[in-house]
Amino acid sequence: MNLSHSLALVLAVPLLSTCGFAQEATPVEPSIHLEPAFVGQTFEQPLFLTAAGDGSGRLFVIEHAGTIRVFDSKAPEKPSEVFLDIREKVSLQFNEEGLLGLAFHPNYKQNGTFFVHYSSSVEDKVGFLARYQVSKDNPNRADPESEVVLLRQPQPWRNHNGGMIAFGPDGFLYLSFGDGGAGGDPKRSGQNLGTWLGKILRLDVDHPGTDKPYGIPADNPFVKGPEGAMPEIYAFGLRNVWRFSFDRQTGDLWAGDVGQNTWEEVDLIHKGGNYGWNAWEGFVPFGKGNELSQGEHVLPIAAYGRKEGISVTGGYVYRGKRFPELAGSYFYGDFASGNIWRLQKQADGTWHNAIALERSGKSIASFSEDAEGELYLLDYAGGIYRLVPGAEPATKTE
Repeated sequence: MNLSHSLALVLAVPLLSTCGFAQEATPVEPSIHLEPAFVGQTFEQPLFLTAAGDGSGRLFVIEHAGTIRVFDSKAPEKPSEVFLDIREKVSLQFNEEGLLGLAFHPNYKQNGTFFVHYSSSVEDKVGFLARYQVSKDNPNRADPESEVVLLRQPQPWRNHNGGMIAFGPDGFLYLSFGDGGAGGDPKRSGQNLGTWLGKILRLDVDHPGTDKPYGIPADNPFVKGPEGAMPEIYAFGLRNVWRFSFDRQTGDLWAGDVGQNTWEEVDLIHKGGNYGWNAWEGFVPFGKGNELSQGEHVLPIAAYGRKEGISVTGGYVYRGKRFPELAGSYFYGDFASGNIWRLQKQADGTWHNAIALERSGKSIASFSEDAEGELYLLDYAGGIYRLVPGAEPATKTE
């Protein structure tokens, strides 16, 4: 996500690359609309929503400044409660900083453990991955004194912080870091296996190492080299993956990678894959003389140009039961334009990408899913919406 772009300026950029590649405008095929999901529930700059996986029906919402709120999805008329408040630890000096990610341990019901990703105000320009425990006395309150910082990532600049954390179907914790900020990746972090910047990492949080509070999965792609490679790295060549997700049916890892000047892209992430940044942006070369450090460029599944948006928000493959006509479709959006796309795999193996809802009017901070796989959209202005089939707009208002 990039909260600092100006939509008016960027929409004036032509849909052309520096090497003459032009992508046709994405077809507009209206197939969904948005409905308010939990009338009466509003939040202050919500960035993510998730369930704890404990069967309680509760949903947890990150607020940008450093709070996590919890409410009962079965009784949404009841006010939400503060689950965790770490605002005094969270930096907001730049608008891409903040409390950015939340993931509950797969065995949360038994161990009460969850993880957060935030920009630290205690160690300036450093991103933290930290572990917390729920309170022993109140399931709707975390223990603020239980923090254990698992890793720290210094940021050369205050933007491109990544932010997503999630457990994969393998039980390991995945997290994204952006390329460190500025523009054009001046340190070439995306192609440098000696840094976590511009990467997706994969950690074993259940088996600490001898010198680290987490373990390294034995099949991580760079455990055995090359020399100097960070063993936590799962995939590289990424500019700023704000949101990624796992398809709960297939296990596929989807990511939206925020672009630089011309292209926003959607990737299927594979172990050890090089996604090109900063030698490539979308389907085209970026920067004179920039080369891949190793391997081949894994091409995006889809990309869109600046006439359609400037900051991709990765989404989810719909696997809920409420709307079978949406099953198998990957929905994603753009923070600035409010467009929502629907990406579908065809019988011949190709992908069909279409704008399913044009100019929704929402600042799409995140897509999220509940325990049943139903999809939601979080508007940075405060609302939570449900994705519903049908091109006609919802008549229900907040």
